[in-house]
Amino acid sequence: MTQLSVNVDHVATLRQARGASYPTPVEAARIAEAAGASGITAHLRVDRRHIQDADVDELRSVVRGKLNLEMSTADEMLELACRVRPDQVTLVPERPEEVTTEGGLDLAAAGPAIQAAIRRLRDAGIAVSLFIDPDPEQIRRLADFSNDLAAGFEINTDHYTRPGADANRELERIVDAAAMGAEWGLRVYAGHGLTTENVRRVSEIPVVRELNIGHFIVSRAVIVGMERAVKEMLAAMG
Repeated sequence: MTQLSVNVDHVATLRQARGASYPTPVEAARIAEAAGASGITAHLRVDRRHIQDADVDELRSVVRGKLNLEMSTADEMLELACRVRPDQVTLVPERPEEVTTEGGLDLAAAGPAIQAAIRRLRDAGIAVSLFIDPDPEQIRRLADFSNDLAAGFEINTDHYTRPGADANRELERIVDAAAMGAEWGLRVYAGHGLTTENVRRVSEIPVVRELNIGHFIVSRAVIVGMERAVKEMLAAMG
């Protein structure tokens, strides 16, 4: 069964909107795991727009499942990760002007920096995943990162989830990317823009081990609470 990692970034977004001490990502993480999530994801951005350093420390102390820390290859991020030691770091591209992550890593252009970051994290005992688009060229380049470097990769499902997209075509790209990466021994994850309406077909891809979902779950939690929002997503995943 595909597992669910709940991204708690936007709990912090709500807190930061008022500069308050609440709601806390840690409390949301506790409820999400109790409701059946297999782990927690948080994206510590260089601009600290939502998750803060202290949140990462607290999450490390309370998360019972897998703690997945999303971050760029910036040196300050690597230093923090090596100190906190999450179970996994997912390397993502990051632009200050973006509203949310706009796409996957460019493994050709940023390859050396990514490889250096992976080695540094692996030396600290941290598993590494790479966030990439289901683009054939990027997927082929994954072979350079398989086995001795990255432990897995997360497929960006954004295009599949967009209104008006050819969902069948985009799903086929995701399936092909997942199969190719799995053949190289990489763990396969997926996420970005997934909701209870579109998640089932991705969760049914046999080699996809885990989905990382945040914005929809937190948005739904505002209406029905975190426990119910997580349980609804798990039911939609099948």
